[in-house]
Amino acid sequence: MSDSIGVAVIGAGMAGKAHMAAWRNAPSLFGSTLPPVRLVSVGDVYEPLAAGAARRFGYSRHDTDWRAIAEADDIDVVSVVVANTLHREIVEGLLAAGKHVLCEKPLADSLEDARAMVVAADAAAERGQVARVGFTYRRAPGLAAVKELVEDGTLGRVLHVSGRYWTDYGSSPDVPFSWRFAGAPGTGALADVGSHLAYVAEFLAGEIRSVNGGTFTTAITKRPIAAGFALRGQTVPLTGESADVENDDYAAFGARFVDGTVVGSLEVSRVATAHPNGLVVEVVCERGAARWDQERASEIGLALQSDGSRLGGYRQVVLGPEHPYVAGGMAMDAPGVGWGQNQMFEYQARAFLDEVTGNTTDPLPANATFSDGVHNMEVLDAVARSAAAGGAAQTVTEAVHA
Repeated sequence: MSDSIGVAVIGAGMAGKAHMAAWRNAPSLFGSTLPPVRLVSVGDVYEPLAAGAARRFGYSRHDTDWRAIAEADDIDVVSVVVANTLHREIVEGLLAAGKHVLCEKPLADSLEDARAMVVAADAAAERGQVARVGFTYRRAPGLAAVKELVEDGTLGRVLHVSGRYWTDYGSSPDVPFSWRFAGAPGTGALADVGSHLAYVAEFLAGEIRSVNGGTFTTAITKRPIAAGFALRGQTVPLTGESADVENDDYAAFGARFVDGTVVGSLEVSRVATAHPNGLVVEVVCERGAARWDQERASEIGLALQSDGSRLGGYRQVVLGPEHPYVAGGMAMDAPGVGWGQNQMFEYQARAFLDEVTGNTTDPLPANATFSDGVHNMEVLDAVARSAAAGGAAQTVTEAVHA
């Protein structure tokens, strides 16, 4: 692997394609000193999807069984981008085969599986393997810029944070049933987009220690059953039958961070019509406030108390090379060019390759560990317990990871 790095992606859906493109582009970022990356295989049980994605993104071949990727001698690094219920088996198999693994969030569909994956990752680390979880939004230049403003004293200590992640992929009752609509309360919108929102809030305000006011709603209780395969958003023939939606379309909760003096309110939805990918976060601090909106990803809003009442209020700050990730992180890295979530996947892939190769020349901040992924799930578990207890406060229970 010293001469080149062979990569594969398991899961050829929407997020899988983002990983495929990211591995292709990562070596070109930030004056990279990385060895060449070989795009080896795209894996998916639906062969036409795997074959088409491999052709589109320049991968040498495709596979329909993840075990073929695990057994391949020419593959070193693997992204796992499949249904949450499949994560544990695939990740443990890949680690046992000596691969470095980047797993999409949430880490698994149960805390038991996620904690077992930490054990496997720790054992792999002793063999020199890297296992990380993809918390992609930590790579947003705007969010990283806000974090810098908190940490360098410009904004000062966070007082409270609010955030919402509204999506509309389930807003129509005609959207067919899929794995996303199956599972216990808390495995729906909360696990899907709430996992993102929870770690973004912690990225800015510190670790969540307790939650309260947990609320779940299933707005669309039945979904039609598809007669064939379709990617999210595609039209597919229906069988005429329907299935019960088992988990949450909407979730909300309050949170207390660190020592309990920092509080927040967080809200997620997959049925928010006209909000295809609406992540918005705002932090109120001792010396001002800042906000970031995924739909305006190339800017932040900034308000400083030092401006006084005559000039006070939010100002638009257009991000550019003086802000995190921008300089060298895009082909055109000038202010006002614009970028979005695709670049975040590229920065994530580059950071993973830094760890795999031991790059100390120009490394990016490391990706989240599997233990971080378990903590994220422990936060979501506390929300589910709060909802089951009528909104009562729940401590985030943290296991001791051996």
